[in-house]
Amino acid sequence: MTQASRPRSLEEMRQRLKHLITERSVKQGMAMQLRPTDVVITPYGKSGTTWTQQIVHTLRTRGDMDFDDISRVVPWLETSADLGLDLQAEQKAIPRAFKSHLGWGQVPHGGRYINVVRDPGDAAVSMFKFQEGWFLEPGAVTVDEFIKEEFLRTRNYYKHLRSWWPRRHDDDVLFLAYEHMLADPEKTITRIAEFIGVTLDDNLLAMTLEHSSIEFMLQHKDRFDDALLRARSEVVCDLPPGSDSAKVRVGKAGAKVTLASATRQMMVDAWQEEIGETLGFLDYPALVSAL
Repeated sequence: MTQASRPRSLEEMRQRLKHLITERSVKQGMAMQLRPTDVVITPYGKSGTTWTQQIVHTLRTRGDMDFDDISRVVPWLETSADLGLDLQAEQKAIPRAFKSHLGWGQVPHGGRYINVVRDPGDAAVSMFKFQEGWFLEPGAVTVDEFIKEEFLRTRNYYKHLRSWWPRRHDDDVLFLAYEHMLADPEKTITRIAEFIGVTLDDNLLAMTLEHSSIEFMLQHKDRFDDALLRARSEVVCDLPPGSDSAKVRVGKAGAKVTLASATRQMMVDAWQEEIGETLGFLDYPALVSAL
């Protein structure tokens, strides 16, 4: 019997990932019948999704931490069928909350949406660190190779941003910037509480500030490590047990400084082609300033 191992190339990673989330599960998530009070957290991957899940769940439950995986209490629409989770089930508190990485044209409509945008360089580096040690053997692929051949190959980050940007002023959409969340967490929590219909008092604000802090989430990082999906990946993707799938790491901005100058230039070029020429923003800071 061959011992399970992690992919050592991006092509092998892509082949293994094909087995993780089935088309049936994605379609079921896309067909979800949302209630008007349901909240769907919709950032592109590695752009503050887990952080926002924790804020929403803390606000609606006044601090519940009795869960093994944040995606059990705030389910991911696209994976729930594969994980045996009932999307239509009642949840621990109102409003029901879900996660999705779908663009506006694919996500089920009828609910309320919290989208977060993050600097593409930071999102790309965070995605690499997330995959390394889970779907990539550490040291087998460089961060610059990952960004060039994966992040920039698909350009899904930019497609996701273009789909959500026109909705930013809609009454049923709260559009946030990761960097603003870092700079003013109290304002962020206040805005989210108002958006999801939770009355915020001083005690709940203090609790939510604590429970969504990087220090608290690192202390409880086993609740934020995709335990359900990791267990599935070890079976259907033939990965070894004990992968590092922790989603809580440093919680900072500016990770792109670790990239080679050529990679940074490719990021600049991609931004201009995908966002500058369509939305009219010279760079990411210009877009964020518009929020």
